[in-house]
Amino acid sequence: MTPCLASDLRAVPCTLMRGGTSRGPFFLASDLPENIAARNRVLLAAMGSPDPRQIDGLGGAHPLTSKAGIVARDVSGRADLEFTFAQLQPNADTVDTTPNCGNMLAAVLPFAIERGLIAPQGDVTRARVLTRNTGMLCDITMQTPARVPQFSGHARIDGVPGTAAPIVIDFLDTAGSVCAAMLPTGKTMDTLSTIDPVSGAPISIAATLIDNGMPMVLMRAEDLSRTGYESVAALNGDVELKQRIEALRLTAGRLMGLDDVADKSYPKMCLIAPPRQGGSIATRCFIPRVCHDAIGVLAAITVGTACVLPGTVVDGIARVGEGPIHPISVEHPSGEFTVELETDPASPGSIVRSALIRTARPVMRGEVLIPASAWPLPHDHS
Repeated sequence: MTPCLASDLRAVPCTLMRGGTSRGPFFLASDLPENIAARNRVLLAAMGSPDPRQIDGLGGAHPLTSKAGIVARDVSGRADLEFTFAQLQPNADTVDTTPNCGNMLAAVLPFAIERGLIAPQGDVTRARVLTRNTGMLCDITMQTPARVPQFSGHARIDGVPGTAAPIVIDFLDTAGSVCAAMLPTGKTMDTLSTIDPVSGAPISIAATLIDNGMPMVLMRAEDLSRTGYESVAALNGDVELKQRIEALRLTAGRLMGLDDVADKSYPKMCLIAPPRQGGSIATRCFIPRVCHDAIGVLAAITVGTACVLPGTVVDGIARVGEGPIHPISVEHPSGEFTVELETDPASPGSIVRSALIRTARPVMRGEVLIPASAWPLPHDHS
């Protein structure tokens, strides 16, 4: 961090990265305070939170563009790089580093090459990444012809205009990323019982509580008297539905061993319905109280996992071919997201591999200017 000349602002080096359908500043861990509280103050100041428009920072006034990444060389001997994901909110002063984000994960290797943490290996560069949030390992591969990062290409992902070079992510150990197990209750289907905050009457909903990269609660849309094909705007305007979903989320959090999740960004809540665009399953996800325009990377993997496990709420709804390799097309409000899951024929319900393709690129590099009060230099007394 360096002071700004003749100013009470501080300059922190960063690179604004798009990762999949998310965006936010990436920092070297060495460019941020080691103290967590101080680091959080810097991130909040950089993003302009809390403010619904994030007008005084880099945030994009939406949870998908209110994210940050912190990258360093791994020193544990388990990987090449380590990554800490931070979820911020436009209108809150919270910095949540407990969940993963597969979209932002796609930007880790391009950023690491950009900042000199790792050198291109040839026409293709592969690095193992340890996510500090949950301890999950993954291998990320990107194209580096003649040892030069390539961002143009023919890969297309819904939610991002145009095409770009593919970035392949192979997840090595996603099961139980935050919860104690992939199925935290030990069952493929549970019943969520709570008091309806709208009517005051008891309600019970069948749900699959699952964590294969992201803690999620999957419910049939029809069980909540919805189709599962509603627009994002309609669902975000459906106050009664959101109140019911939040009450169910609080109940599910305790069942999943996550305790009180009122102030946490997980579990994500997902309404599921039969596919109608040629995919495997239709989804409407909440993150956690706002309907997602698409679906997160790890959320898609977790939904896909439920599609290939027997006895979940998607049984009889999802369209899944014969294994052991299952391409699962997850339909969402702005398109579809295909993930690939591999099961063990000798062990039904066992997931041995999860993979997907994303795209990413640097958008801007430089320094973000924050108030000195967010991170005073040693000689400051303010």
